[in-house]
Parts: sequence; structure tokens; C-alpha cells
Amino acid sequence: MSKSFEEFLSQLSTTNSTLDFFVDFEKITRNVEAISIKLNQLNYLIGQENLKEAVGKLFQENKNCFSVLDIIIAVRNNRQVLDDDGNTKELYSYFQSSELVYEYLVRTGLADVFKNKQVKNLVDYVFGIEVGLDTNARKNRGGKNMEKALSKIFNNNNIPFEAEVKHTTFPELIHFGKDVKRFDFVIKTKANTYLIETNYYNGGGSKLNEVARSYTDLAPKINQYDKFEFVWITDGQGWLSAKNKLQQAYTNIPHVYNLKTLPTFIEKIKKEEI
Repeated sequence: MSKSFEEFLSQLSTTNSTLDFFVDFEKITRNVEAISIKLNQLNYLIGQENLKEAVGKLFQENKNCFSVLDIIIAVRNNRQVLDDDGNTKELYSYFQSSELVYEYLVRTGLADVFKNKQVKNLVDYVFGIEVGLDTNARKNRGGKNMEKALSKIFNNNNIPFEAEVKHTTFPELIHFGKDVKRFDFVIKTKANTYLIETNYYNGGGSKLNEVARSYTDLAPKINQYDKFEFVWITDGQGWLSAKNKLQQAYTNIPHVYNLKTLPTFIEKIKKEEI
């Protein structure tokens, strides 16, 4: 590895997580509020000694409330499951009759939970489930945090920019085929138009190799045009698991920066005047 790339690797930050990274409570609140009426109706089942009879009565009153039983076992959207005979069934098929609903409660273990009052209120319970499920979105928030950080850096340096810009904004760029490419940022100076992609990876995975390869292919398509430059700003120690592909990109793309080296790009922009 070249010394400059070794230095680039050594500068990768350990985290970009702010305190609002961990849970999106606004989204969770919206999700729970959307089904809160049905959950409150299902609260009728909690503590019922004859649960099967209670399910029957509630099903006659409002069978639609059972449509949210999937989220109570932390499943979002329909999926296939096996019945006792090894047959494949749609999860939602258990919500079509009171008998099937009761079977669902028994086989999932919810019947005991309801009878023993291990859950006091299903609205609060599902709020907790949504918090747990929301951890799956943290990978996406890492990238969003990177975008927020860059926006702040550009603003602090009085650098005007546009965000989420389609390549079709620039009719000169004709080598993209029918696919529409959306750039995270675009910065225009008197000398160049910089088309910027950014991301952040805390963990590894095959996606990193694909990202590095795709940007290695993308850069020359943009840089061939006069006064257009592709810029890739990336960070995170997830790259340590894909450093070979990252090195190829670093070698072939003229403008690759991490948060530590970003001031170099900022100074270049300022010198070119905006």
C-alpha cells in the first residue's frame, strides 16, 4: 500500500453516531399511533380467563383489530410460516377467523402472556417493539449522519451547495444511459462543478466492495467532461474489511476524502472562488 493510502486508512473515524442516531422516536410514534385504536381493542384480551371465548366475542365486534397481531410478535408485514403439519401458510391467514386467531395466540405463546397479564397495555408494549425494530435502520442513519455533518461543514465554511441533485440537471452528462443518478451534493465554483457522493460505514460487508467498484467506474464517466469532477467523501472503520477495493478506488479516483482530509477539499473550493 502507498504511504498516502495507509495514512488515509489510519484516519478513518471510529464513529459518527450522535445521540439521535440510536432511535428515531418520531417515526416510532407515528407507527404506533397508526394502529393504536386496534391495539386498544386488543387490550380487552389481557387477563381474560377464557381467552378463546373472549377472542370470539371481540372477533364478532371488530375482526379488523386482529390485523395488527403480527407486530405484537415483532414481525412487520406478511410472511410465510409452517403449521403443525409442516404446511406453508401465510401469517395473515391466521387472522381470518376467531378459531385461527386463537390458534395463533396459543402457538406464538401470546395466549399465556395475555392470560398472565405479563403485558399491561399493548400500545406501550408495541412502542417498545418498535424501538427494537428501529435498530435495523441504524445503518441508513450512519449515512444520513454523514450527510448532516457535511452540510454543517459546508455551511460553516460559507460554501453554497445543492443536495440530492439528479444528473439530468446537467445535459452535458450523456454517459449514464437510462438510469437516473442522484448525487448527494453538488458544489459549483468558477472553475468546476463537483458532483459529490458520501457515505459512512461502521461495519463491513459485501456492499462496501460494490460501492467502491461502482464509484471507480463512475468517476471517469464524469471526469471526462470539462469542468466536471467526481468527489467521493467516505469514512468509517468498516472500510478496514474492504481495504483492497477501497485502495483501488483511492488510486483511480482523483478526489477521495475522509473527514480528516476534507479540509483539503474545502481549501481547493475556496481558492477556485464560488
